[in-house]
Parts: sequence; structure tokens; C-alpha cells
Amino acid sequence: MQAKAVKPNALIWLLVSVLVIVLDQWSKAWVLASLPEFTPVPVIDGFWNWYRTYNTGAAFSFLSNAGGWQLWFFTVLAVGISGLMAFWLSRTPRAAWRSALPYALVIGGAIGNIIDRQIHGHVVDFIQWYVGSYYWPSFNIADSAIVVGAIGIALSGFLTKDEKPAANNG
Repeated sequence: MQAKAVKPNALIWLLVSVLVIVLDQWSKAWVLASLPEFTPVPVIDGFWNWYRTYNTGAAFSFLSNAGGWQLWFFTVLAVGISGLMAFWLSRTPRAAWRSALPYALVIGGAIGNIIDRQIHGHVVDFIQWYVGSYYWPSFNIADSAIVVGAIGIALSGFLTKDEKPAANNG
């Protein structure tokens, strides 16, 4: 009886998640120690500021004024999504980077923001892009990883070649 060969899974890609978490938390520690609250610090005039602000909600401050329960809701949601994506990584071949990298980015970003919610009660945002009087909502490295990962997941779904069904020999 031969043992079935075990194919390496993509859990090694969680190292990318760890890198995202470290960069995110390091950048937020720098922001909290160095930037004034709610005061733009120009990086590129007319386009980019450092702008320390806080978000108690989710993307675009969704549910930011919900009274506090949203902290736990978004924490549980992020833990659930991260767990699901880690499960998918365990079922993904290690070399399938087009699937593995986006999952790892979303996991790292979600956990980076979970850490903020649990330590500070909100997420620290500090990157502000704008043109003229039009401002994009402030964001952080974790948010960037989540967006890039989500786009990668969507593209991976669209660009993956459909497998042809086996011929029916019946």
C-alpha cells in the first residue's frame, strides 16, 4: 500500500500576512508618536498628506457612529474572514501565488486593523490623498493590503482558466 504524496499547501504565504501586520503596526506607532491629530502634513502638495485620524467604523467610516457594538462586530467579521482565507490557503497549492498572495494580503490587513480596534478602540488612519478640494477618505497600510488583496481575489477569479469537465464515457 503506497502512501499518498502530500502536496505542499500555501500556508507559507502567511509570512506575507505577518509582514503586512508588522509594517502596518510599525507605521501606526510612528504616526501616533510623530504626527499631530487632524492636521495635514504635506508629502506631495496638491495630492498627498500625512493626516492622523481615527475610524471607529469600517471602510469610508461605515457604522462609525453606531455606539460601540461595531468594534466587536468588525473584529468578529475580520477574524472569521481571516480564518476562512487561512483555510483556503491550506487547500491552495503553494505555487499558486495568484490565489495565495491576495488571501495573505487580506489576512494581514484584517489582523492589522483588529489589533488597532482591540488596543485603541478604533483604527488609526494616516494616508490622505486629494486633488483640489476632493479628498479620498484617509487610510492605512492594512486598508491598502485589504483592497489590493480583494482586487487580486476578484482578478484571480476572472482570469483563472475554467477546467473542462471530463468526457462522459457512459
